[in-house]
Amino acid sequence: MARPRIDMRRRLFAVAAGQAGFFSAAQARDLGYSYQAQAHHVRAGNWLRVGRGIFRLAEWVPDVDDHLARWDLWSRGRAVVSHATALDVHGIGEFESARVHLTVPPGFTMHDDAVVLHRTALPDTDVAQRDGFRVTMPVRTIVDIAAQAPDEDQLARAVDDARRAGLLTLADLCARAEAVDPRAALYVERAVRLVESA
Repeated sequence: MARPRIDMRRRLFAVAAGQAGFFSAAQARDLGYSYQAQAHHVRAGNWLRVGRGIFRLAEWVPDVDDHLARWDLWSRGRAVVSHATALDVHGIGEFESARVHLTVPPGFTMHDDAVVLHRTALPDTDVAQRDGFRVTMPVRTIVDIAAQAPDEDQLARAVDDARRAGLLTLADLCARAEAVDPRAALYVERAVRLVESA
């Protein structure tokens, strides 16, 4: 009997390892963990319950952005980390938010007080895969921020950080902003002028 349990544990670890230590109740069930067994592992301290139907291996040593994988599971793979949260992932700008920003497809109906949801269909070219979650590319992230009429100096600093880090060119940023949102294009143009005049 011990052998099947060891095999189940290994398979669970393999799933969780690709999701920053997180896994869903449905994934555990598919691997052979009954709901009673899941409750036992939480009580025993082997698993941490981090949300409704979402767990994390207790021994997992978290990395800086690992907490974002939880929201990928929560959204059933439909959410993309975006806006101020994506800027933080990319290490650019000074925009802060107490809540996690996610872009979800139109018609997405789930909600949680810990997140801010932005609804739009993102093309694959605007999204990058990280360990356990997806995030908007730096160009798209700045365009999304610009569409919210941000402080122009803050936006210029984010643009300059991204340019200096080699994450974008100013020409590509301007072109993408024009393609996505006219209001964003206006703010991006102003930010680029500030960067170029510095």
